[in-house]
Amino acid sequence: MNEIKLFAAARAANTRVIFNGRFAVSDKSKSLFETALDELGGVLAGVDESRIDAACKKLAGASRIVVYGCGREALQVKGFAMRLYHLGLPVFVVGDMTTPPLGPGDVFLASSGPGETSTVLTLMQVARDAGATNLLLTAQAESGAAKRADFTLLIPAQTMASDQGAQKTSVLPMGSVFEGALFLLFEVMVLKLRAITGASPEAMRARHTNME
Repeated sequence: MNEIKLFAAARAANTRVIFNGRFAVSDKSKSLFETALDELGGVLAGVDESRIDAACKKLAGASRIVVYGCGREALQVKGFAMRLYHLGLPVFVVGDMTTPPLGPGDVFLASSGPGETSTVLTLMQVARDAGATNLLLTAQAESGAAKRADFTLLIPAQTMASDQGAQKTSVLPMGSVFEGALFLLFEVMVLKLRAITGASPEAMRARHTNME
């Protein structure tokens, strides 16, 4: 009963109170969720869907797909690679010991929100020299990475290249909006690729690892 009263008091006072490992979520906290979701929705609304479709066709038609991202972007890219594998596509992650060399007919998918990540720039040049197609996800259309790309999917979100001063547009820190948008974008791309490849939900589930 005391916890119920405490929760009610916290709600009335628009505060957040910790008790027994739990907390009363205030209206203010709820507004932060709404703000973050609104920001993500605004970013994704600014992505050209025809470019998403074109990117999916390039991936579906690739002989092999190799993916790469730095930091938190890498987490999103690796999750996407997992789903590409579930779809039955030949996908590999840079750094894995089983990643093959790239060549003509292959696609190198790289994510670099700021567009100037040194590792991405180097790997894109390696892929280009090998005759592979560079598919870039970035927030910076005029960046060094964009200049090396054969195809760019622009995600108009705040990154660490634009998170300070007058350029800052998000309540979230650094590149969180870009990274969150990547997750949702990749989920939509999986749905589009499933339609292109004809992969059934059952076939995707059958490819999920049993080594967990």
